[in-house]
Amino acid sequence: MRDDLLIEIGVEEMPPTSLANLSDAFHQAFASALDSAGLVYSRIQPFATPRRLALYIHDLAEQAPDREKVLWGPPISVAFDAADQPTKAAVTFAAKSDVSIDQLKQFVEHDKKQARLCVRQIKGGERTTDLLESMLNLVLKDLPIPKRMRWGSRRDEFVRPVRWVVLLFGTCTVAREIVGVVSSNRSRGHRFHAPDELVISSPKHYQQQMREAKVLVDSQERREIIETGINQLARSYGGRAVISEALLDEVTALCEWPVPLLGVFEERFLHIPAECLISAMQRHQKYFHILDDNGQLLPAFITVANISSLDPLQVVAGNERVIRPRLADAEFFYKSDLQRTLTECRQDLKKVVFQSQLGSVFDKTERISALSQSLAVYTGADPDRAERAGRLCKSDLISNMVAEFDDLQGIMGRYYAINDGEELAIANAVREHYLPRFSGDRIPTETIGITLAIADRLDTLVGIFSIGQQPTGSKDPFALRRASLGLLRVIIEAQVDIDLPSAISKAAIELRKTGIAVPEKVEMQVFTYITERYIGHFKEQGIGLESYQAVAALNIDKPLDLNARVCAVDKFSRRPEAAILIAANRRVANILAKHPIRSDTVQEHLFEENAEKALAKIIEETKPQITKHLNERQYDQALELLTALRETIDCFFDHVMVMAEAPDIRANRLALLQQLRALFLGVADISLLSSNETM
Repeated sequence: MRDDLLIEIGVEEMPPTSLANLSDAFHQAFASALDSAGLVYSRIQPFATPRRLALYIHDLAEQAPDREKVLWGPPISVAFDAADQPTKAAVTFAAKSDVSIDQLKQFVEHDKKQARLCVRQIKGGERTTDLLESMLNLVLKDLPIPKRMRWGSRRDEFVRPVRWVVLLFGTCTVAREIVGVVSSNRSRGHRFHAPDELVISSPKHYQQQMREAKVLVDSQERREIIETGINQLARSYGGRAVISEALLDEVTALCEWPVPLLGVFEERFLHIPAECLISAMQRHQKYFHILDDNGQLLPAFITVANISSLDPLQVVAGNERVIRPRLADAEFFYKSDLQRTLTECRQDLKKVVFQSQLGSVFDKTERISALSQSLAVYTGADPDRAERAGRLCKSDLISNMVAEFDDLQGIMGRYYAINDGEELAIANAVREHYLPRFSGDRIPTETIGITLAIADRLDTLVGIFSIGQQPTGSKDPFALRRASLGLLRVIIEAQVDIDLPSAISKAAIELRKTGIAVPEKVEMQVFTYITERYIGHFKEQGIGLESYQAVAALNIDKPLDLNARVCAVDKFSRRPEAAILIAANRRVANILAKHPIRSDTVQEHLFEENAEKALAKIIEETKPQITKHLNERQYDQALELLTALRETIDCFFDHVMVMAEAPDIRANRLALLQQLRALFLGVADISLLSSNETM
């Protein structure tokens, strides 16, 4: 028999940024618990609001299946003495397994090593309702909650105090103690619209009953209502809403009954950089902003209330009163910041510690500027402008605006640089050097910004490794993983043909100039750490791991070159004919590993078979073309030519015995294989691929 199960954990308002993760973790963990218990079901529907985590398990079995319990006893030689009488060990086992001593000899099995006493018992499956208490408490205890709370005099802990628990199996209430609260069929609706207790009649009616109590338990439904409402209001104002996915998720997690509302602010605030106004609206008030057809900010915002007011204009007016001082603060910060140049502000960076052993942020800008000047040869940037931008790139950190809105670092630096009369290229670099800030973010587009982005990250990586503070396990306080991934993205996507060990060495030199000890081993440690990030980088691109490993075997120092090879190899590995060439390469690699040779010089007079003559000829004819493609990093074309060798290689292995008895014939054939392998190694070690490479 099967029935539906409803679980609802009612709590005080939970942190909105963690609600989705908590709901997903609850869903996955409880599904795993059901699977472990052998309880079958058709599907699980998760629900989450600020005040509840809920699961609706459809068609759940009423009882776990019967299970066989196997009890192994002592070996026969130990269970019975010389007179074939049960020993004490046998008597103890009989009592433990509830078997008569006279029947023991009927329970003998072989465990693949020896004959032993063995009793198999069928244990009836437990009822689902009897398993729920321990199952739920264990699942809730193991949820990924960074900071747990206690409440009252109990020692139970959860993300927020638990106020009620609903546990319904079909129409039957299951009373169990969950996180210190005895479950029932009583839930609660919206805190203001329906504050009284609400009796849930069955899991099937849960969503509708909660809807009547002004609670939309389905997060996706609330999200769609919010998004649709925001877009409609923006159009009604003559603009379009800018909806950040992160903000939309957060607002969805703040509301149980969302009602989007349109508000306005004074146009006089529009002379402030739009990013300042947007940051004030988003970060402090969770508002969505509106742009006109030209992409300019309009003096309006959209807020999402968690209540259906009888007088929504009063709610709007309240929000307009709240945002006004926020925008006034931003206006004041901006005007006061304009009174000082970035060059003047830079001196205050001496008071800001970057890292106690690596000095101040001022010291860091000194290193960045010198390193940027040195790296300009790779990026094509003007060295003097790169040096100037490096000096100014962190000056806005001590501005009033960035102190209030730290997400505006770099953005405000650009505005202030323009106000100071700096060249636009330098101002843009101040903003761009922070890019990319997160996975999927854009990269710098101008040469000076690209140069600063590389220099800033290299200085951080080499500096932190030099003082022994590199990441360990899950701890990465200086975000070096993100810095490394960002560095690789900038180099590869901006097409910077830079030698990574050389760039790391330049960063180490600048650190040493300031008296910071950089052990020689650190440079290799940083190089290794950065290259380990290739795996994550290529995974995001949908490129198979083996494609990267085949290229990594060649120890390529230039990320741009390595990326071109990996992309070509990944494309090659998906071709139908690749499997044969991969197998052939693996065969050649294995042969040469067992029988290394000193020279790959081939002597034609030692050829005995037409197949080896044909292979030697096609290698000689193809090599110049392949070499040309390799020199121009046209790895796709090189692999295309190598793919054309497939039939000749097959024919060689079909008709030629490589390990001939005559030493000179054998050595000549090994030399020929060495030439063949060298052609493929010009791109990658194809032998490391598998014919069915997975992503």
